[in-house]
Amino acid sequence: MVKRAFWLSGVLALTLTLLYAGWHRLQQVPLALETIYTVPAGSSASQLCYRWQQQGKLSATDCLLLRFYLKLAPEAAQVQQGVYRIADERTLMQILALFKSGREAQFSLTFIEGETVQQALQRLFNAEYLQQDITEAAELSTMLEWPPQWGDKPGHSEALLFPDTYYYTANSAASQIVRRSQQALLQHLSNAWQQRLPDLPIETPYQLLTLASIIEKESRYAPERPLVASVFVNRLRKNMRLQTDPTVIYGLSDFNGNITRADLNNPHPYNTYRHRGLPPGPIAMVSEQALLAAAQPAESDLYYFVSKGDGTHQFSSTLEQHNAAVRKYIFGEQ
Repeated sequence: MVKRAFWLSGVLALTLTLLYAGWHRLQQVPLALETIYTVPAGSSASQLCYRWQQQGKLSATDCLLLRFYLKLAPEAAQVQQGVYRIADERTLMQILALFKSGREAQFSLTFIEGETVQQALQRLFNAEYLQQDITEAAELSTMLEWPPQWGDKPGHSEALLFPDTYYYTANSAASQIVRRSQQALLQHLSNAWQQRLPDLPIETPYQLLTLASIIEKESRYAPERPLVASVFVNRLRKNMRLQTDPTVIYGLSDFNGNITRADLNNPHPYNTYRHRGLPPGPIAMVSEQALLAAAQPAESDLYYFVSKGDGTHQFSSTLEQHNAAVRKYIFGEQ
């Protein structure tokens, strides 16, 4: 009886030693997978191990040890389908733990202020691991949840996305990104509208968005945007034409990079050299800074500005001052 007990205890000790050795080996087994790895639906840890064995990434002994281990710890066999990013996980057990956690890879898509919605959609169409359920820009306006107190929903899709970086997991729908971006736009537009100065010549949030888009295109230098806004607001108050090049360019179908006299005479509705007031709608996606500048322009007597060529502008109160600035910064006269 004593011998049998001694024998059993020896077998048990040997078994525990082998189990520990096997478990320790599993923790050390290296597994080189591609950076982005897809776990198909219905997969198990054993099935994945067999696949990796067939691909020569693991040995038969490794998979045998894993199956034995999973008999004792069946919860470790559960993996979740999805697309994963293999970063710091470099061993078999680390990778299986990642697949069990369900922490799928995060991908990102960035919409950039100053770009058109068509450019944003091109970024959307080119985004990796995204289900493309949007085909054209016209769909954006139909998806927009425009507050009824703001008036009619915009019929044009321009600027209906907020420029930012949006994160998603594989197989997310493009429409989900669009709705998130639209909700962000509405929130920022609402905030700017609530903070607007009381005497602005702006009647609706959509007009504020339109003005902000012009400011966005005219200046990338944030500190001077309130001054740019003041120029346009001052012109609107006096019923002067805005005469801003970006609106002219936006309305051209074949702009070649240089504005000509013919372009300035083109009667398209976005030509603010020909038509008074704001154009029919925005011309680009806008940042929060541009929205706030449109809502709270600087108090000034400025009506003109010209580019200095370094990303900033020279502002003027009179046409005489402006013409002198044009001669200096455009034609190089001293």
